[in-house]
Amino acid sequence: MVQEYQSPVRVYKHPFELIMEAYVRRFPKCPLIPVFVDSEITTENQSEDGSVLMTERRCTIDIDAPRLLKRIAGVDYLYFIQKNTLNRRERTLRIEVHNETFSNRVIVRECCNYTVHPENEDWTCFEQIASLDIKSFFGFESTAEKIAMKQYASNINKGKEIIEYYLRELEEEGVTYIPRWTPLVVSGTGNAGLQLPPLSSARAIAVNSAKDGLPSKDPACPTELLSGSPDDKLDADYIRRYLGDLTPLQESCLIRLRQWLQETHKGKIPKDQHVLRFLRSRDFNLDKARELLCQSLTWRKQHQVDFLLDTWESPQLLRDYCTGGWHHHDRDGRPLYILRLGQMDTKGLVRALGEEVLLRQVLSINEEGLRRCEEYTRVFGRPISCWTCLVDLEGLNMRHLWRPGIKALLRIIEVVEANYPETLGRLLILRAPRVFPVLWTLVSPLIDENTRKKFLVYAGNDYHGPGGLVDYIDKDIIPEFLGGNCTCDIPEGGMVPKSLYRAAEELESEENRLLTDSIYKSASIFKGAPYEMLIEITEASSVITWDFDVCKGDVSFNIYHSKRAPQPARKDALGAHGITSLGAINAQLIDRSWVLGQDYSIVEKALSCREGESVQGSHITRWPGFYILQWRFHSSPACTASSLPRVDDVLASLQVSSHKCKIMYYTEVLASQDFRGSMTSLESCHSGFSQLSAATTSSSQSHVSSISR
Repeated sequence: MVQEYQSPVRVYKHPFELIMEAYVRRFPKCPLIPVFVDSEITTENQSEDGSVLMTERRCTIDIDAPRLLKRIAGVDYLYFIQKNTLNRRERTLRIEVHNETFSNRVIVRECCNYTVHPENEDWTCFEQIASLDIKSFFGFESTAEKIAMKQYASNINKGKEIIEYYLRELEEEGVTYIPRWTPLVVSGTGNAGLQLPPLSSARAIAVNSAKDGLPSKDPACPTELLSGSPDDKLDADYIRRYLGDLTPLQESCLIRLRQWLQETHKGKIPKDQHVLRFLRSRDFNLDKARELLCQSLTWRKQHQVDFLLDTWESPQLLRDYCTGGWHHHDRDGRPLYILRLGQMDTKGLVRALGEEVLLRQVLSINEEGLRRCEEYTRVFGRPISCWTCLVDLEGLNMRHLWRPGIKALLRIIEVVEANYPETLGRLLILRAPRVFPVLWTLVSPLIDENTRKKFLVYAGNDYHGPGGLVDYIDKDIIPEFLGGNCTCDIPEGGMVPKSLYRAAEELESEENRLLTDSIYKSASIFKGAPYEMLIEITEASSVITWDFDVCKGDVSFNIYHSKRAPQPARKDALGAHGITSLGAINAQLIDRSWVLGQDYSIVEKALSCREGESVQGSHITRWPGFYILQWRFHSSPACTASSLPRVDDVLASLQVSSHKCKIMYYTEVLASQDFRGSMTSLESCHSGFSQLSAATTSSSQSHVSSISR
């Protein structure tokens, strides 16, 4: 398995020339890196004008590995080839490293760039990428991989110290400025003034001696980057200021996942804080975090969760009888939510409002929590990514263990765990009665293990005094009902009048609406059985708009026009082959006898879409008639749109999961006078990607049509 590393951008608040002077001082050997034994220059070449210097070194490394492993391998030192290209005119240094030892068994690639900061020419940026691929190593592949990654992570951290050390050494010697390179002045020519090189935006990458960036002395210096632009790069100071202290490998996971989202979602990605929560919830397993995050983003878009705080207002009954609310913050600066569960009539609320309303209330609390975390991060000047919840169980009894209520609670927990991971920093449970273990037995299996570790339970009055509530919450904001002096604006609760109860049939009809209702629809595409949607246009110049996500597999998107009304194909032939359930087989609108170019025509060039991509666009119709939006399995031939699915293809598609794709889509038709640009209709219907993204990109529009991803 190939191990990869991608660094954030490290910013040195020193000119490029001074950083280069500090960099060369680490050769031929560096006492700050004991494993770096020695180096020798094998070749060195310079351009005629002296602007480009290319240096190749052979570096000797003493890996900190068990002596037995070294004896088995038959080596005491490892040798690496380092190629440096210094461009004084462009003010860039590119370093490429590969291993010479065991090159037929292990492949090590490393690259780094020092470049000028794009916004301040007196600062220097550094980035780093590397890969390790151990094909075979005397049966110790796993051990060698662990040793290599541990050693590499250690060298990354030491790289910061090395640059700082030599910068201080230069300062002690009185060297604080080195002039920029200028071309030679040739007699007889005009003045050759100082040439200011263009600011480089090239990607940066690193070596064994990774010279990472100098920590910012002003933690508020980096402005928060807007997620969305593929050119955005995470600054190390920004990570420290807004995301917290991460290990080099954790930083790498964040950057790689962020890059994957930028490539697949075309710039519409969640904020870095939200991406980091999903990584933490899966212990920085990139594949697992990516899968969970994509499912959550699809869920947010499908159910318009981003607009919940703006569009949904809790019923008056809920505001009167729900005994929970936000209350200042804890000692760590986290938002504090207090819930007097023991005083809340959960059975009455479920009977009067239903599970749908309670779920929306819980989601709105979580959305408000995310908003408060961002606000407190700015207020306190340090990362606040989660909140604290205080649950008072005084008054909890068997009525709270009402089975339908527990069922609703379990469903709500399931939704929250899947879509708001690592948002709970601490849960303080106070005055737990004897019935609490029963409730905990029912609920705990659905709660993530990492989340359960954050639970602190106090029985009776154990929360008083040292080791209790005052260790986590300032005594000045402890509510009166817990023995403090602070007024807490939370409803007293009480029993919900039975006259407000709704009929069971009425509640059942609304149950799980949030989990099923959506302006978006889902469709499956099989190999040999595309999914087609018919839109009738009565006036030319009408605008067809679409917005779809490719949830599984790769698809090809096409738009056709026909003057004839398509007739859905009959499925009787399939029934003769023993297929009784036809729900999963898509009815074809384009008749098999139709001829492309005569009976129907292509009005949009086919668009190939990969799994995970979000696609938006619009088409301005030229003629009235019938328009067919078609999604095909990507490997299907694009030119045979008129053929019906063969029985063999359908049977294979039902048996082989790899022959099935899935999309989530929304379409709308606008009159030309109502169309104010691409995706206007979708925006008016609160469509678009998750507002967890700080920026979104809209599709571009040509005179006739537009498609964007």
